[in-house]
Amino acid sequence: MDFSLDEEQLELQELTREFARNEIRPVAGEYDEKNEFAMEVMEKAFAVGFLTSGIPEEYGGTGFSSLTNAVVCEELAWGCAGMYTSMMANTLATTPIVLFGTDEQKRQWLEPMTREMTFACFGLTEREAGSDNAAIKTTAVKNGDEYVINGSKTFITNAGVAKFGVMFASTDPTRGARGLSAFIVLMDAPGVTVGKHENKMGHRASNTAEIFFDDVHIPAANLLRREGFGFIIAMKTLDYARPAVGAGGVGVARAAYEEALEYSRNRIQFGQPVAHFQHNAFKLADIATQIESARLMVYRSAWMLDQGIKASKESAMAKVLATDVAMHVTVEAVQLMGGYGYMKEYPVEKMMRDAKLLQIYEGTNEIQKHVISLEILGKH
Repeated sequence: MDFSLDEEQLELQELTREFARNEIRPVAGEYDEKNEFAMEVMEKAFAVGFLTSGIPEEYGGTGFSSLTNAVVCEELAWGCAGMYTSMMANTLATTPIVLFGTDEQKRQWLEPMTREMTFACFGLTEREAGSDNAAIKTTAVKNGDEYVINGSKTFITNAGVAKFGVMFASTDPTRGARGLSAFIVLMDAPGVTVGKHENKMGHRASNTAEIFFDDVHIPAANLLRREGFGFIIAMKTLDYARPAVGAGGVGVARAAYEEALEYSRNRIQFGQPVAHFQHNAFKLADIATQIESARLMVYRSAWMLDQGIKASKESAMAKVLATDVAMHVTVEAVQLMGGYGYMKEYPVEKMMRDAKLLQIYEGTNEIQKHVISLEILGKH
C-alpha cells in the first residue's frame, strides 16, 4: 500500500496549483460577478492541456489517469469551481467516446480537440428526467442511414460554447432506461437551438444552458456502440466522473479552510487570535480531518478505476463524502470569519455558493446513496 504520488504527479500538481494561483484566482471574483464564461482563462488552460486531459495520448490528448485527473481537479477547483467545471465538462463529454467509441469515431471527434480549443458537452438531464433516466423524452428515430432527434436537454454545462455533445435519446420508448442510446451531435446542426446562459447561484464562470432538438438529422455513424446501450454508457461515464467531482469538493473545501485558518490566526479578539479559542481550534481540527479523509476516499476510487476494478460504490461514496465535506467546510469557514465571511470582498461566500452545486450535479448525493445501497444490498 502506497499513499505517495509519483514524481510526475507531484510536478503536475505543482504546475496546476501555480496555474490556479496565477491565472484563475486573480479573475475568479470578476467572472463570478459578471456571470460570464472565462474564455481567456480557457485558452490558457487549453495550451497547458487541461481541456484535453481525458483524451488518450494516442489521439493527441494529455491522457491523465483517473488518479492524476483527481490531483489536477483538486487544484483547479481550489482556484475556482466554475472554471474547473468548464474544463472538466470536456472530459465528461469525451469519456463516452473514449470508453465506447470506435477507433474511427475517436479519430474524428477527439483528435481535432487536441489541435484547436474545442468545448464539448454531455446531454443527459431533461426538465422531467433528472435522476430518473427512464423518464427521458428525447427521441431518436432511425431513417435510412440517419437518425432524427427531437426533444430537449436542460442544465447542460458548456452547451453555449460546445462544438458537439454526446446526447442521450430513446430509440425504444417502450423499454424505459434500456431503450436509451447515445449519439454524437454537432451543436450547429440544423434544428439544434441553445437557450440562454442560466443565472446560477454558484459556478457562475461556467456556461449552463438548455438545448432543443427539432428534427435534427445526424448520421447513423454517430451512434455510440449500439442502440439500447445508452444507459450503460451513461452509468459507466459517471463512474469515471465522480472521483473528479469529489476532487473538486476537496479543492473547494481546502480553499475555504485555508482562508478561515489565515483569518483565525490574525483576527484578534479579547487579546488573542480567535483561532486560540478552543471552540474555534477544534472546529479547524475537525474540518482539516474531514478534508484529509475525503481526499483519501477520492484517491482510492480513482486508483481502483485505474486498476480496472469496478468502483461504482467507491466512486459514489467519494462523491458523497467529498462534496458534503465541501458544503460543511465552506459554511464553517463563513461562520469562523463572521461578518467578513459573509461579504463578497472575501472569497468564502463564493466558495459556499459553489459548494452547493457539487452536491447536485453528475448525480445528486441522494442518488449516490441509492447507488451505494444497491451495491451493498444487491440490485434485487
